[in-house]
Amino acid sequence: MKVRKAIIPAAGLGTRFMPVTKAMPKEMLPIVDKPTIQFIVEEAKKSGIEDILIVTGKNKRPIEDHFDSNPELEQNLQEKGKTGLLKMSQEITHLGINIYYTRQPYPAGLGDAIARGRSFVGNEPFVVMLGDDLMMDKVPLTKQLIDRYNETSASTVAVMPVPHKEVYKYGIIEPDTEIKPGLINVKSFVEKPAIDQAPSDYAIIGRYLLTPEIFPILAEQKPDKSGEIQLTDAINTMNKTQRVLAHVFNGDRYDVGNKLSYLETSIIYGLKHPETKDALREYIIDLGKKLAKQSSK
Repeated sequence: MKVRKAIIPAAGLGTRFMPVTKAMPKEMLPIVDKPTIQFIVEEAKKSGIEDILIVTGKNKRPIEDHFDSNPELEQNLQEKGKTGLLKMSQEITHLGINIYYTRQPYPAGLGDAIARGRSFVGNEPFVVMLGDDLMMDKVPLTKQLIDRYNETSASTVAVMPVPHKEVYKYGIIEPDTEIKPGLINVKSFVEKPAIDQAPSDYAIIGRYLLTPEIFPILAEQKPDKSGEIQLTDAINTMNKTQRVLAHVFNGDRYDVGNKLSYLETSIIYGLKHPETKDALREYIIDLGKKLAKQSSK
């Protein structure tokens, strides 16, 4: 069955970016001039996804407004002859992909957010795309997962090796055998293990391709100690009755879920952006020289 649908959870409170996220969704934080969630939607589009469900929460209305039309703005741009900006605004509205929204009224975990997409997904395989992870590769990571599913018909999660000291931040897989290069049979999945108990350094990195059998498992999944329903725990349960594979991603991953990584990602993207790349490169070189002088004193 063709993979046509994706769920993007966007109901988190974004407390790591306070105070800006007090009234602004963290998914709307820009990487130079593009909101982070737009990168995710564009990845879905490039991967062949046709329908997206964005799971939102309180104060997330700007996400809906961003992908909606703005007639007043477009009229103003047209009257002033700003055709480039007008085209950019219209392209966001007409991405050629259907976007739907539903609410998660309480922050009850990633698993709870995904469970709210059950009627949207129906009896189809689907992709989960987390907004904190931006992926860059010749072939979009979501498309890589879809290609794996087309080969195996199995649920597949994207993983990457992370420094061992950071495994407690992620869902971690316990690898079994490597079926083929970059595709791993998984014994078990562990949500945020203690460093000394992690079964590997392979971390789940925010892209999942799941079969609809995950939904009845989520419906029965018990909350963890923090009161949240964890998607990793439900995947581990599903893996006991139908295999869940791990696809090793070899591209570049940028975690925009914390301040330092967000700044690093903005710099990397700024060095590629046609309007900023040259001036930013010169600024960084000059700043590096100044910092080198300061450190030598």
